[in-house]
Amino acid sequence: MATSTLHIDLDALAANWQALDAKSSAAVETAAVVKANGYGLGAAQVAKRLLHAGVKTFFVAAAEEGIAVRDAVGPVPVIGVFGGHMKGDTDIIRTHRLTPMLNSIDQITRHFERLEGHPFGIQLDSGMNRLGLEAPEWNAVRAKVLARGPWLVMSHLACADAPNHPMNARQLANFCTMTDGIAVRRALSATGGILLGPDYHFDLVRPGIGLYGGLPYEDARPVVRLSCPVIQTREVEQGETVGYSNTWTAESPAWIATVSAGYADGITRAISNSAVLFAGDVPCPLVGRVSMDLITVDISHLREAPEQLDLLCAHQTVDDIAEIGATIGYEILTSLGQRFKRVYKHTIDGGAAK
Repeated sequence: MATSTLHIDLDALAANWQALDAKSSAAVETAAVVKANGYGLGAAQVAKRLLHAGVKTFFVAAAEEGIAVRDAVGPVPVIGVFGGHMKGDTDIIRTHRLTPMLNSIDQITRHFERLEGHPFGIQLDSGMNRLGLEAPEWNAVRAKVLARGPWLVMSHLACADAPNHPMNARQLANFCTMTDGIAVRRALSATGGILLGPDYHFDLVRPGIGLYGGLPYEDARPVVRLSCPVIQTREVEQGETVGYSNTWTAESPAWIATVSAGYADGITRAISNSAVLFAGDVPCPLVGRVSMDLITVDISHLREAPEQLDLLCAHQTVDDIAEIGATIGYEILTSLGQRFKRVYKHTIDGGAAK
């Protein structure tokens, strides 16, 4: 097989949710964010496993994403839509029983006119300046909205991954000013906010990246392993180059493995000549440029040619790759290509699945 395999440990994902759930009181509901096709791992499979672990509320970014999640989890769980009620969303929201988080007066008007009595939530801007009603807008419609019984009022932290950043306290104060005293459940925190402590938890928390093994949740169990098959090995003489633009030159005779993966699979060229792949526990330097379909690796120190090399594993996480590539783990994780064969490990329904 000449395509790489993405091993996805759904039991580790569930364990991460349970661990994050334990960080708040029993009165706080822990939801799960499964947007971007479950952070690239498969929304249906991720949502089913989290439902089995105890999740009752899921969040997606757009209404279209909610369709696969609803099909996976059935009619009971709440599926919140961060993007709200956009033009063209009405039928999807109604048919698939989605709960839009309304972000503007236009969205509020659209929802009340087209889906009278349908559940909704409200998103407020507490300082991030991205989505949600600003304080003057909220004050103008607050009484009207609260009279309709929103399911949730939420906001989003801009700097929760930096615990000492003053923006966290500023947004917390703003959110409290905008919502204290309302008889509606409130939510402010994703993974980073959960780790900031109970002042940020309110009635519901909604972890995302921490479920999938990423920072800022340092204690997360690894969820993904990317195994890349070795297509060919070759001996390279001292002074010979490898890959496009001759960016790596052998300083001594070398043994090079060519593996099946590249930037068409979401593996950024920025890690060229910088990352390593692993043969079991043994690191092997990535040499030359990452190309569209192929990566070249120096395996000179190995006794025999491996059948595969791991780019993501317990020894090198999405955040390690992100640091090398000057990006963030979210981008690495959600960019993992659709050409990969995805193999799911879980202990429900008989164990490993494909």
